[in-house]
Amino acid sequence: MNTLTLLPFIVLIAAMFLMTRSAKKKQQQAADMRNHMQPGSGVRTIGGMYATVKEVNEDTVLLDAGPGVELLFAKNAIGAVLTDDEYNRIVHGIEHDLKSDAAVVPDDASSLTETDETDGPAAAAAASDEKIDLGKKDAAERGADAIQAAEDKADAAEAKAEDESKKTDGDSDTK
Repeated sequence: MNTLTLLPFIVLIAAMFLMTRSAKKKQQQAADMRNHMQPGSGVRTIGGMYATVKEVNEDTVLLDAGPGVELLFAKNAIGAVLTDDEYNRIVHGIEHDLKSDAAVVPDDASSLTETDETDGPAAAAAASDEKIDLGKKDAAERGADAIQAAEDKADAAEAKAEDESKKTDGDSDTK
């Protein structure tokens, strides 16, 4: 046989060897990570659940997923052991403040705008802690306003009827 015909087979065997070698290396790293878990470590399971390690046994791990919630998982079900900063950032939303000079973004825009007392009725109402009527009322207020408007219309109709009854046939509207 010619060496030129054997070359593709050699390359294929070498590629398979390198691929299995890297897969074994990844498996070994994952096993080391799982074996070095300690109680109190934050972990992520392969299903995506975040919890704290409570107890580590030979093949199992007892996880604390919340107050009164303890779950027993196989060690192989642990996808990653997280650092304390990463676990707190993901689970509790606590950002580690590495940049103390960073600008603080307020939760609302009220501190971003300056108000003057002379800006008009909105500024005057804000200064005196009065409510500003924006035309938004709840159903009860709208109902009460509708009743009041109907009563006002009825009163106006009665007044008009009285004025007309006082007129005689010879009176005219023009003066």
